Amino acid sequence: MRWRTSGSTLYGYYFWVKLEYMKSSGKPVLKNKEKLERMAQSILEYPNTLDLDFNNTSVAFAHKTDKELKKSAWLFGLMNRHWLVGLGAKLGVTAIRLHLPFVESVVKNTIFDQFCGGTTLLDSTKTIQTLHNNGVFTILDYGAEAKETEEDFNKTMRESLRAIEFASKNVAVPVISAKITGLARFGLLESIQKGEPFNAETRSEYRSVLKRLDAICYSAEQHKVSVFFDAEESWIQIPIDHMVTLMMKRYNKKRVVVYNTFQMYRTDRLQFLIDSFNLARKEGYLLGAKLVRGAYMDKERERAENLRYPSPIHKDKAATDEAYNTGIRFCVDNYQYIGSCNASHNTESNRLQADLIVKKNIPRNHPHLNFCQLYGMSDNLTFNLAKAGFNVAKYLPYGPVREVIPYLIRRAQENSTVTGDMSREHRLVIQEMKRRGIG
Repeated sequence: MRWRTSGSTLYGYYFWVKLEYMKSSGKPVLKNKEKLERMAQSILEYPNTLDLDFNNTSVAFAHKTDKELKKSAWLFGLMNRHWLVGLGAKLGVTAIRLHLPFVESVVKNTIFDQFCGGTTLLDSTKTIQTLHNNGVFTILDYGAEAKETEEDFNKTMRESLRAIEFASKNVAVPVISAKITGLARFGLLESIQKGEPFNAETRSEYRSVLKRLDAICYSAEQHKVSVFFDAEESWIQIPIDHMVTLMMKRYNKKRVVVYNTFQMYRTDRLQFLIDSFNLARKEGYLLGAKLVRGAYMDKERERAENLRYPSPIHKDKAATDEAYNTGIRFCVDNYQYIGSCNASHNTESNRLQADLIVKKNIPRNHPHLNFCQLYGMSDNLTFNLAKAGFNVAKYLPYGPVREVIPYLIRRAQENSTVTGDMSREHRLVIQEMKRRGIG
């Protein structure tokens, strides 16, 4: 995932053709021909066909020891028991609130280790290096969510700035991720979307939010790192889109520093993606687009029903898949002007982008075309994409156990919603254990 390159790989073919022409015409070959040949070779390394097997568990779990694999199998097995996940989520939140002494230790040694890099940046270093040794990059995500005080917002900003500085010194970390609700009060965002006028207090509060966002984006631009801003609930998304677009206009002139997130399960997001692209072209900046299906489906539908307005979510999975894959095609078709990330655990969507890149003869490691999956999930996608030469990263949350509990509960609930006796994650881990003869 070479988001921090100068774009030299894009010109590999050009240099190769130029070099061959100079040789054949008898003209002097460029002094740095060896370097140019290496650049060209990085493009020509992979054939113009796609050999990508997402069922190759040998590649998917090469980074895991037998002990780690067994632990994953046990954990995903528990997550397949829906009643247990539901009960555990309720008890876990209650126990954390009551400061029960044993809870953090249990969480840390089970679900936390599966889905998080560590409690601090330094603690995450080993995980980052293991991923990078296997051709996978890291997107750092400080696990704090839904803060409500200025003190907390500033703390989250400072942590984001530390993550940017950390990333600038580590080639394995091209991007950090941030949630606007870690930097701004939910109620403020909601009131802005409702069109409520500012008073002196909320105007000052909003300006503080913009200063925090600008500090993060400025630091990222200076340190040659990029920032993903997550999408959130639809009833606060308009001010989020506005602020992130403002940051893109300011910092995406020469490269893609700032990425907005497009939740393609929403009925209006495909058009919003196109509109965002047209605005970027008109105003002379590069669009940063991370595509996801979405994480608040039940919440969105329930609120729409309760408040009696049309659900913003597509009526079924097929419609969401169609919107998502159309968005992928749009981003690949316009890759010169859009830095995109296919942030999906869907096999067909990942294969689609890989196929398009190969068929269009675009360098597989072009900095504008990327994939990512959550750490601890879909290793069959991540590591097989990496082996095939594509830019791919793991989304790696980190932070104190207490802070990342809401994130961990969502991961457990997502895995428990897969139908059948075993989730895909569990099935693939068991498959690899059998291959190793440890099942």
